[in-house]
Amino acid sequence: MSVAHETTEAWIFMGVAGAALLAFAVLFLAALIGILRSPLTGTMKLVWVVFAFCAPFLGSVLWFVLGRRDAAVAAGR
Repeated sequence: MSVAHETTEAWIFMGVAGAALLAFAVLFLAALIGILRSPLTGTMKLVWVVFAFCAPFLGSVLWFVLGRRDAAVAAGR
């Protein structure tokens, strides 16, 4: 392999890794904003925020899958 080919592969990898990191950061921030703006009680918000910080990817995904639905039910009560 030539040096130019290895350099191109490195730039492609860094671009893909950077895009994945940016997508993760957007997901995490969107989850935090969603948690803080939800109609949940202060205690439940704190639980979700702590969970999001302890397990950032899993906590963010679970917020969008489970937490928002629970917040909508809590708002309807």
